[in-house]
Amino acid sequence: MCRLFGFRSVIPSQVHRSLLAAENALGVQSNQHPDGWGVAFYVDGSPHITRNPTTALGDTLFHRLSGVVSSETVLAHVRKATQGDNSVLNCHPFQYGRWTFAHNGDVPNFSQHQQALRNLIAPGLRRFVLGDTDSEVLFFILLTNMSQHGPLSRSLTLEEIVEALRQTVSTIRSICDEASKPCLLTFMLTDGVTFLAARGGKELFWSTYKRRCSERNTCASLSDECEAPSKTGYVNHFIVSSEPLQGENVWEELDDGDVVGVDHRMRVLFTNLERKNLRVLNTA
Repeated sequence: MCRLFGFRSVIPSQVHRSLLAAENALGVQSNQHPDGWGVAFYVDGSPHITRNPTTALGDTLFHRLSGVVSSETVLAHVRKATQGDNSVLNCHPFQYGRWTFAHNGDVPNFSQHQQALRNLIAPGLRRFVLGDTDSEVLFFILLTNMSQHGPLSRSLTLEEIVEALRQTVSTIRSICDEASKPCLLTFMLTDGVTFLAARGGKELFWSTYKRRCSERNTCASLSDECEAPSKTGYVNHFIVSSEPLQGENVWEELDDGDVVGVDHRMRVLFTNLERKNLRVLNTA
């Protein structure tokens, strides 16, 4: 399987520690996930993506990129291939317009179901599927369902994205789930403003605050929510990772079916795909 890391922040943040410096940083995890890597970060609302079908920790480009990236939104992935060749086209994150997507999981017998799944993609989007992974097909099915709520060129609400996600997961499971081997559908999605993460069979953790911020004496954006659970539902930082990273962040684990995300106002919203309600963090 793969490993995911992503964040949204109210200020541009460096990613070197999360990608390289921490003991279990994403680059270190690439020793067990050696089949490629990718990093998407946003500048002035536009995604910039670098991908390479090599092991991240041994790749000079990964080291250089990790040292210079500073952004309000980052999505990163290291790959352990289950479907598709080891090529740059199959490396995550995948992109369409402003939207970027990364997946940790597997669709059992994907080759058997591939055509049925591709038929779920809107004809106008189908030609943009360039690789041969299950992950990229899932992304474009999700985009197709999102497009029912409005043009993909605009920012959708979290409520709209969650509804599209619920439809996507239900359809894929109805086609591909096997009694002894269900689909594994853990992933992250962002347009640089809205950021959503969903756990579907593979572990996922999230954090919005630290025990103590090392930059508390210099950061102009420091607030109570940086060092304690939010009482309002609004946060300054939102981090999601396949495993908790060493450091001061306080982590919570998502359960299967859980979806968590932040909207354009950095308001944290939470739900489970088995439920219809989407609630603000720390509210009933």
